[in-house]
This record gives sequence, C-alpha cells and structure tokens, in this order.
Amino acid sequence: MRFPSALLFLSIFLAGCSSGTSGESTDSGLRTESETVELLNVSYDPTRELWKDLNAAFAESYQQETGNVVTIKQSHGGSSSQARAVVDGLDADVVSLALWLDTDQIRQKNLIKDDWEERLPNRSLPYTSTIVFVVRQGNPKQIYDWSDLSKPGVQIITPNPKTSGNGKLAFMAAWGSVIVGGGTEDQARKFVTRLYKQVPVLDTGARGATTTFSQKEIGDVHLTWENEAHLEVQEAKGALELVYPSVSILAEPHVAVVDANVDRKHTRIAAEAYLKFLYTAQGQEIIARHFYRPADAETLAKHAKQFPDVSLFPITRLAASWNEAQARFFSDGAIFDTIYQSK
Repeated sequence: MRFPSALLFLSIFLAGCSSGTSGESTDSGLRTESETVELLNVSYDPTRELWKDLNAAFAESYQQETGNVVTIKQSHGGSSSQARAVVDGLDADVVSLALWLDTDQIRQKNLIKDDWEERLPNRSLPYTSTIVFVVRQGNPKQIYDWSDLSKPGVQIITPNPKTSGNGKLAFMAAWGSVIVGGGTEDQARKFVTRLYKQVPVLDTGARGATTTFSQKEIGDVHLTWENEAHLEVQEAKGALELVYPSVSILAEPHVAVVDANVDRKHTRIAAEAYLKFLYTAQGQEIIARHFYRPADAETLAKHAKQFPDVSLFPITRLAASWNEAQARFFSDGAIFDTIYQSK
C-alpha cells in the first residue's frame, strides 16, 4: 500500500475542517489556526534526529498548503518518565512514546480519549523497531546472540526498565529469547538474572546508556534500539559494530494526540495534521532513512537491505498485554526488582 503524498494528505484532511481567522472558533469550539501554531511533541530518548527532520518537513508542507506557520518543540527522556511528566502537567500536544503502555497511562488519566489507537493507520504505528546489539570493534567477546550475553566477564549496558522503554524492551527481548527458543519460565528467569548481574550501571534512558557505552567506554555490549545502534556505530567511526541477534522483540512506538491539551490550547487541527503527515510518502521515507521500520510496505521493501530479517515476537508472546507485563515484571516488588535487588 502506498500512502498519499504530503500535500494531498493535508488537502484531504483540511478540506474537512471549518475555516476561520486567527482566534475564531468553529462550530466544534476549536480555533482554526491562520497564523502561527506551536506544538509540543513529547517523545522518548533516541528520537531526536528523527523528529528534527520530520518536524522540518511537516512545517514546510503545512505552510505551503495552509499559508500558516507551525513550530514544533521537542521533549525527550526515558519513555516511562515522559509519560508521567505529561500526566503531571507537561503540556504535550502529541506524544510519540516507546511503548503502548506509556501512551495508555496518559489515557487512563483522561488526557487521551479511549479510541486513540484506532484513529490513525496501522493502529497508530507509523513505524516499528526492535532491540539489537552494539559491540566493540572486532567483537572481541564473540557476542552473536542472546545466549552469549551470559558468558563470564561480559559486561552489558542497558537502561533501567523502570524508567526506559528501551530498558523494558531489552528485558523482555532477553526473557523472550528463552521462551521463543522453547525454554521454560524458570530458565528465562535464571538467564535474565545472570544477565543483570553483569550490568555495571543502569541509566535512566536510552541516550544515557549510549553515552555510557560509546563515550565512557564502559561495557562489552550495548542492548539498544535498532535506529540508535546505527547512529551509535556511525558516530564511532569504526570503533563499534552492530550485531543482529537471531530473534528479538517487536517494538511498537505508538503516536497520539493528547486530546485534553489540544482542545484547551486550540491546536487540534495542526496536531492531527502533524501525525497524519507521518504516513505520507515523504514522512515514511524520512522514517526509513533514520532506520525505523516504516509502516508502508513499499517504503519498507525499498529499504529492505538496511533491515535484516530478524524473527520478531510481539509482547503477547510473553504476556496477555503490556499491562500484564508491567504488573508481572516491572511494578514495585515484581520480577525485575527481585532480580536486581539480588545483585
């Protein structure tokens, strides 16, 4: 399926919106922007480079189509921490967080409407991702798959799953590598316990873990987002290498408009157009260039060489939902706490 062009998408979308001048209201009570609109996108740690390019492209398309100027500010951090910040009052127009769990936490506080996941194509997933490995030049510890992480003397860098989407996904990917391979729950617990005994430091977010591994040169392997791994290796100029395990978790970073905020700020029109832009041909191409796996099948096929065929399993392979996974693995006193406290 090929998504429509950016300008066509905006034309179709805006045709259904009432017109007006700056400060006027439509029949729905929403102001229609005619001059300058400012949006805040609250996102997770390693998306800075992606959104910088997407924001610039959208702002140009939006101005060409509507004559209006839109500026987009960014907030980045550990995904769980970012969700809590929005709940506590960070004035996000849209959120682009690492996990369904984090977006739905905001819904539970009545800031996002219940139907948020079905408002955009592909369950509000303009792209997907996964967790891969970054190792030192030459891969001196011979790390090729999950089982290699438990070798004696291998130091592993991964962020804290209590605060970071990357951290939760890495934990579940490690656990799932045992289950998907035919192992038992007891074997998965023992493997992940060994893994975290070899984690020297838990950063709060993905970008902090990248700094620890690549700049502070701590650890032998870094468990990180696929896009972050490519950027990390590129910036290391030969000092690091990317390794794809045979199996990993399917990461699903949803996007959503924060309904309570856009209605209060009168920014819904621009905010919705912003997220719809992600599904245009131009938006999907930018997403692929930054090593996120685009939702559009044709764009993904075009960039197939940069996305190796890894067996990806969903969270539902390990739990009924992310809510159940959170309660079982990451809530206070749950499996992660017992594992890390034992260290």
